[in-house]
Amino acid sequence: MKKAILIISILLSSLFAIAQSNLSLNGYIKELGMYYKPVGSIPISATDSLDHLFLNQIHNRLNFRWYATNELTFAVEARNRLYFGQMIKNFPEYQESIDADNGYLDLGTILLSGDSWFLHSMLDRAWIDYTKGNWQARVGRQRVNWGLNLVWNPNDLFNTFSYFEFDYEERPGTDAVKVQYYTSVTSSAELVYKIGHNKNETAIAGKYRFTKASYDYQIIGGWVGKDYVIGGGWAGDIKGGGFRGEFSYFHPREKDNGSDKVFVAAISGDYTLQNSLYFHTAILYNSNGVLGPAGGRGFFDTDLTAKMLSMGMFNLFGQISYPFTPLFSANFSTMVNPSDGSSFIGPAVTYSLGNNLEVMVNGQLFLGKTGTEYGEFGKAVYGRLKWAF
Repeated sequence: MKKAILIISILLSSLFAIAQSNLSLNGYIKELGMYYKPVGSIPISATDSLDHLFLNQIHNRLNFRWYATNELTFAVEARNRLYFGQMIKNFPEYQESIDADNGYLDLGTILLSGDSWFLHSMLDRAWIDYTKGNWQARVGRQRVNWGLNLVWNPNDLFNTFSYFEFDYEERPGTDAVKVQYYTSVTSSAELVYKIGHNKNETAIAGKYRFTKASYDYQIIGGWVGKDYVIGGGWAGDIKGGGFRGEFSYFHPREKDNGSDKVFVAAISGDYTLQNSLYFHTAILYNSNGVLGPAGGRGFFDTDLTAKMLSMGMFNLFGQISYPFTPLFSANFSTMVNPSDGSSFIGPAVTYSLGNNLEVMVNGQLFLGKTGTEYGEFGKAVYGRLKWAF
């Protein structure tokens, strides 16, 4: 209850502030429906089981900005989601996974709930930013985006995201203090301190970014949880096609602390033809991954980190997309674990119904044998209507 009062109070304060000058408000409303077909049937009691599930979500996002001065900016961004369907009724752990907040502060809460529905609200951005000359400091829940690739990001140490979570465009945030100094127009140094309840949840790392010969480079290093980490990345082009790469090496800070030495790297390339046909391919290497049947993550697992982007040692990605008209576009993506033969297939089409209004149909099809990385997730089809304001 205290969390709910806190979140509602912040939202009401932000709405009141909108009436003042130098403020902005935008966001969207989405309706997302899912039909899910598991592998086999799902037992829900000693005598009953389900061979399919339905889930609906009405999602509202509000983004507030207050430009108090030329140097000082305040931001509050909230997600309000109403879930209802069989998934809620038969799997209480789904509600628990939605309400999980991995930040230092628990800024999410179940406002209302019933037998087969619940209303969840979360502040996933709440920060104060101060900029003066070449210096910038930001304190609070924020997105610390160090990734360069478009699918797998070994450099994204603070708030790793999953490619499969397509409906969360903003991506996760983290409770941190970030200080950045712009050494030139094309280079900067950045230091981030992630607040944790103990030393294994705490992180402090730095990044230096610079440009050389039309390529952007970065070097990262620091202490992340149980590990020291060092890495780097680049982003540029080859004959007009994008060429990106990232790598990170994780080394346990202490002996026998339950952590392993891990090297993770991802390289990607993308190219757009003159007729707007787009190609994208990538490869991921994880030294701690498995050769052979890799086994999948739990269906409600939210513990994704830059150190463990895949269960398999290798993963391949491919994507092709094309705008058939200015209003209608199609996309096809696939992910493959070559060691165990399992795969993901993701077709999607999007159609614009008008200004800031679009409809999308998306599939997530996981294929493979039992015990493989993608073989036990089943298949899902989504339909989404989105209005942005």
